[in-house]
Amino acid sequence: MKSVHLVIPDLFLPKDFAAEGCRGLSLPALEKLLGRGHSEIQEAVPLENLLCELFGVSGQGDAPVAPISAAFDGLGDGCWLRADPVHLNFQRNQMLLASMQPSGEEAAQFCASLNAHFAGQDIEFFVPHPQRWYVRLDKLPRIRTTPPSEVLGGNVRNALPAGEDAAHWHQLFNEIQMLLFAHPLNRAREERGDLMINSVWFWGGGCVISPPRRNYLSVHSDEVHTEMLAAAAGIPFTKLSEQWSESAGDGKQLLVWTGLSSSLQRGDLAAWQTDLQDFEINYAQPIWQALLRGKLVQLQLDILCGYGIRRVQLKRGDTWAFWRCASPLARYSIV
Repeated sequence: MKSVHLVIPDLFLPKDFAAEGCRGLSLPALEKLLGRGHSEIQEAVPLENLLCELFGVSGQGDAPVAPISAAFDGLGDGCWLRADPVHLNFQRNQMLLASMQPSGEEAAQFCASLNAHFAGQDIEFFVPHPQRWYVRLDKLPRIRTTPPSEVLGGNVRNALPAGEDAAHWHQLFNEIQMLLFAHPLNRAREERGDLMINSVWFWGGGCVISPPRRNYLSVHSDEVHTEMLAAAAGIPFTKLSEQWSESAGDGKQLLVWTGLSSSLQRGDLAAWQTDLQDFEINYAQPIWQALLRGKLVQLQLDILCGYGIRRVQLKRGDTWAFWRCASPLARYSIV
C-alpha cells in the first residue's frame, strides 16, 4: 500500500498579509487535508535540518549538509563546511543576503585567489559546483551556523556563526569580504551591472557520517539537498512531476516542494498564488481523492512556517470526519 510524506515550506504566509495574499484562491482539497487530519506544532527548524532528520542523519551541532553534498559533488571524505558565494548589501545597521550564480570560470578563479590568500592556514577551498563552495578542515570547528535559505533577503547579523570558535570565523568572514571586494572579477562584474560576489556563507559543517537511512521507497523533489540525501541513501529520486499520480507505485513516498519559498524569496506574491493554485489542482485534489478511495493509506504533511512545523497526519477514516471543519488557509498564519 502507498503512503505519502509531503514537505512544504512557506505554505502559510506571514500573518500581516495572509488574508490579502490568500484572497481569491480556491483550495477546497488542501483545506480539507489540513482540517481533517490530526495536527501538532513542532519546533521550527530550517528545511535542511528537517531533511537530515527525516533521513536519520545527525551531526555534532549543525545538520551535516556539507559532507553529504561534498560526496554528491565528487569530493572525498573529511570535515567539510559549505562556503557558498553570496552578495552582502550593507544598509545602515543591516547586511542583506543574496545568493549568487557565478560562472564555472569565475568560481574557479575566486577559489584560486582564496586558496592563495589562506595558504598555510589549514583551510582549503573547493568549488566542484559554481554555486556550492566548500572549505575542507582538519577538524570540525565549534560553531553553529544557519543555512542561507533561512536568511535570503534578510538581515544576517544575528545569523552569523555562533559558539566557542565564532570569533575566529567572524574574522575569516571579514577577511574574505575584503579580499573579494578588491578582486578584479568583481570589478568586471560591477562594470557590466552584475552584483559583486563579495562574501561567502559558512554553514552545514560535518565530518564523515554513516549513510542516511532508507526510510522511503522513492523520493521526489525540486530541491537539491533532498536529491543529495536520496543519493546517499541509495533511494530512487526523480524531479517533482507536474502532477501527482497514485500509479507511481506502492511504498512510502517523500515529496518535497519548495516552489512557494522561491516565489516569496523573489517577493513575487502573484507567482506564489499561481503556484499554490496549481498545487491544489495537481497535488492536493488527486491526493485527497486517493485517500477517499483507499488508494492512499496515509498522508503526512510537514509545513514549515514562521512559528514552527505544523505536522498533519491523515488516514482514510479521517476523510469522513466532517465535524472537523476545514479552515481557510489564511487562518493558519495566526496562532
